[in-house]
Amino acid sequence: QVQLVESGGGLVQAGGSLRLSCAASGRTFGSYVIGWFRQAPGKEREFVGCINWSGGGAYVADAVKGRFTISRDNSKNTAYLQMNNLKPEDTAVYYCATAGMWSLSLRDYSNWGQGTQVSVSS
Repeated sequence: QVQLVESGGGLVQAGGSLRLSCAASGRTFGSYVIGWFRQAPGKEREFVGCINWSGGGAYVADAVKGRFTISRDNSKNTAYLQMNNLKPEDTAVYYCATAGMWSLSLRDYSNWGQGTQVSVSS
């Protein structure tokens, strides 16, 4: 079992940047795919992107492509979501989670963190 804790959220103006961290406990962090998701008020949780075990492959959803990047440092048991050129529509609670295989589907993920709030003002 692995436990995840997100951090790095906050309030930022449109066009600004934030870097979210997803810190994991346990020795098996490097064996998981890490996914990032977000949930805006009144909306369903949606996939943002994911990164494979080694960090050599990552994917982000079309809505954030060119603005968000995902990375990981297995020596620090941490994954990151770098968010640039933020827009008001990026306002949401952001979550990380683990999967045992490469997947873009929320249902394949588990070990959800508690989330971190990102608010973007116009």
